[in-house]
This record gives sequence, C-alpha cells and structure tokens, in this order.
Amino acid sequence: MAYVPKILAFAGSSRTGSFNKQLVKVAVAGARAAGAEVTLVDLRDLPMPLYDGDLEASEGIPPNAQKFKALMLAHQGLLISAPEYNSGISGVLKNAIDWASRSAPGEAPLACFVGKVAALMSASPGALGGLRGLVHVRSILSNIHVLVLPDQVAVPRANEAFNPDGTLADPKRQAAIEQLGRGLAGILRKLHAQE
Repeated sequence: MAYVPKILAFAGSSRTGSFNKQLVKVAVAGARAAGAEVTLVDLRDLPMPLYDGDLEASEGIPPNAQKFKALMLAHQGLLISAPEYNSGISGVLKNAIDWASRSAPGEAPLACFVGKVAALMSASPGALGGLRGLVHVRSILSNIHVLVLPDQVAVPRANEAFNPDGTLADPKRQAAIEQLGRGLAGILRKLHAQE
C-alpha cells in the first residue's frame, strides 16, 4: 500500500476573516493535489486558556489542548500560516505551541513536534508580508525538533492579494503557495522511503 503523507494545516489566527486562514487553504490545495491527506483545523474552534503551569498542575492539560495535541500526533507534516503581530509570533499560535509541548503522563518530551516537518507562510497588509514573524516561528519550531523547510512565502498587502474565490490574484504567488503544500508532501514521502 502506497504511503500517504498526513498533514495538519492551520493558521495562527482566530480572526474570522484572517488573511492567513485564506492563505493556508491555498497550500492545502497544493498538498492535496500531490496526494497528501490534509486536515485543516481552525484554532478558533479549539480555544485554549493562556498557558499557566499552575492550571496544568491543578487541572491537567485542557480538553481543547488535548484535542490539538491528538491532531498533531496523528500527522507527520505541518502547514502553518503565521500572522505577524508586532514583528513577532501571534499569541494564539504561541499558546497552541506551548500547550502542545506539554507532556501527558508517560509521553515522551515534545512528542507532538519531534520528527515533524513544517512549511511556513504568512500574509500581512504590510510591505513585508509577515516575514519578520516567520523568523520567530522558524526559531521556535526548530528549537523543539521540527524540521522546518527552507522555502517559505510571505504575501504583502494581503488586503489586496486575494480574489473573491480565495485564490491569490498574483498567479506566481498562487503557484508558490501551492508549491509549499506539494513540496511538504514530497519531502514526507522521501523521508518515509528512508525509514
């Protein structure tokens, strides 16, 4: 039976009209076209309290954080569209990472991250497209043992970048974002073949 890469896709935003939610869907289409099984999750549907060690000690990992962890554990690849907040990572994305990094009893440290492969993208109304925030996301993920692919795409002037159907108005950018999804699926296949 042929290996099918399993990819979890999400944006680090909870805003309903998020440009990054639109962007990650373009990458999802590329990954699915390459034969990957992709689960698209909206972090708005999994609200988590701010990470608090006292809360974890008294009540354990919150239910929505457990659901997010289960999704992370069930997938080998990550497609993440990361908005830039004040030149850094969004609180929603950092909080999700922080909760997912907490080990359940008997679970290996950083089980949700070790051995995963991620592709990053960003969209912003600014001129750099969220590029400064991607530096932080890449650093965090790399430090918790995620292989972050070198290719990434930042889409500037995101308020003008999308067609009404959710595709990107610039065909080259559309192709580049789709390629992030295809490329992640291809890398996962190559890594699986080495196992």
